[in-house]
Amino acid sequence: MLRVLLVKTSSLGDVVHNLPVASDVRRHFPDAAIDWVVEEPFAPLARMHPAVRRVIPVAVRRWRKKVLGRSTWQEMAEFRRLSQAERYDAIIDTQGLLKSALIARAARGRLHGFDADSAREPLAARFYDMKHHIARGQHAVVRNRLLAAAALGYRLESPADYGLSRADDRARESAPRYCVMLHGTSRSDKLWPLEKWVALGQRLQIIGIDCVLPWGSEQEHERSMVIAAQLERAKVPEQLSIGSVVELLAASAMVVGVDTGLTHLAAATGRPVVALYMSTDPVLTGVYGARQARNLGHLGASPTPEDVIVALTELKAV
Repeated sequence: MLRVLLVKTSSLGDVVHNLPVASDVRRHFPDAAIDWVVEEPFAPLARMHPAVRRVIPVAVRRWRKKVLGRSTWQEMAEFRRLSQAERYDAIIDTQGLLKSALIARAARGRLHGFDADSAREPLAARFYDMKHHIARGQHAVVRNRLLAAAALGYRLESPADYGLSRADDRARESAPRYCVMLHGTSRSDKLWPLEKWVALGQRLQIIGIDCVLPWGSEQEHERSMVIAAQLERAKVPEQLSIGSVVELLAASAMVVGVDTGLTHLAAATGRPVVALYMSTDPVLTGVYGARQARNLGHLGASPTPEDVIVALTELKAV
C-alpha cells in the first residue's frame, strides 16, 4: 500500500487548490493511504475529501504568538508524534515555502517539492530530497497536480476533481433559488463597492433569485447587514463553520464572490461561480473550473453588475 503525506497548510484558497491532488493520487493508486498536514482552521475541509485517511493539524500561526507557552510545546510534540507515526513512501510539499518545508521535514519519508526556480520561496528547495521543476505562470491547481504527478510517476489525463460532495440536483431544483454573495476579503483593494453589490442583488431579485450574505468577521457582518438592508429578500445567516459553508454553497443556484478562499471553495462544489478581481491576476489564482466559472476584471479594472449578469447568463445560472 502506497503511503503519501500531503503538506499544504494554508490559506483557505490554497487548501482548496490542493484538493484535486488527493483525487489524483486516489485515482492512480486506489489503495493509497493519504494523509494531510494542514493548519487547524482548515482541517475540517481536508477531512471532507473522501480520499484523505488522516488529517494532521498544525497551528503555526497560533504557536508563534505563544512560543514559550507550555501548551505550545505540548502541541508541537503531539504534531511531531503524529507525523512520525509511520514512514511515508512520499511526502509532497505543494506549498513551496520555507515554513512548509520545515514542517514536512518533521515527517519520515522521501520529501518531494518544487526546485529553487519554481518554489514560491527558493530556500525551501534545500530541504527536499527530490526537487521537481514545475513551470511558473500556470494556475495553482495545475502546479499542485503536476508536482504530485512528478513525485509519484503518473500523468495527468483527467480534469481536476475537488472531491467534495455536492447537493443533489433534484433537491436543489425544488428548493428556493438563491445567490451566495461573498463580499468579504482580508484586503481592501480586493473589495467590490457596496453599491455594486446592492445593484446586483436588485437585478437578481427582479428575476426571482434571493441573496444570502455569509460573513466571517464583525466587519464583514456589518457589510452584509448594510447590503441586506437595501434588498427586499436578502438573508444574513449566523456565522457558519466551514462544513456549513460548503452546504450553503453546494445548495445554491449560483455564487458571486471577490478574490477570497470561499469563492474558490464555491467553485470546488461545482456550482456556477463568478469571481470578481480588482487587484490580482485571475490567470494564476482565479477560480478554476472552465465550464462552471467565470473570472471577471483584473488589476485596476472593476467589473460592473451588468458584467456579472452577462456571465451568469453564459453559465446558464439565470
